[in-house]
Amino acid sequence: MSELSFALRRSTNTVTSREQRHIAFWHGTVGQLGTVELVLPALEVIPVRDRGINGAAVTGESVPPSSFTGLAYGGRPRLARGRLQVAGQEAGLSRNAWRTSREGRALRIRVVGREYRYQERGNRRHHVLERAGARVEMARSSASVAAETLRGTADGAVDSVDLSLAILLEGVYTRNLSLRGALISAPGRIADRLGG
Repeated sequence: MSELSFALRRSTNTVTSREQRHIAFWHGTVGQLGTVELVLPALEVIPVRDRGINGAAVTGESVPPSSFTGLAYGGRPRLARGRLQVAGQEAGLSRNAWRTSREGRALRIRVVGREYRYQERGNRRHHVLERAGARVEMARSSASVAAETLRGTADGAVDSVDLSLAILLEGVYTRNLSLRGALISAPGRIADRLGG
């Protein structure tokens, strides 16, 4: 795949009772891979009895399923204590929230024999997922969880695994990948470490 641009548009379910949850779906066609969908919260990956956990999931015609679960914050799962699965494999996640540069705070992901770096670019609405020879840039129409559109541009030797992962991470709360977000979330990180 050389260069590919795509857009996923948001819709929500109709909630008819207090017990139901609002669920958002972003879906669209991603090149020759066909239809791809991001679901938030993805109830099928969230433990039934654990209300403090949130999850996001990506499915599609020709993309491997991927999911992320973590502590709930702002309608999305947080990176803290997060669990990422791609194509049925558990991913290794690492980051250093105390670094001052964006590159230093980047989320590092090891999965399916690959190493990725995911970081904020420009502002909290723009992110890039990179591995050797492949890059996917994502942009939200707004910084909120209710962004109407998710736009992507893929470049290099990008494949379905890269696209599934890049789209999935747009459903994860990653504000602390920025310096400002890291400073704002520092008290919570310290409390997590002391309590856990």
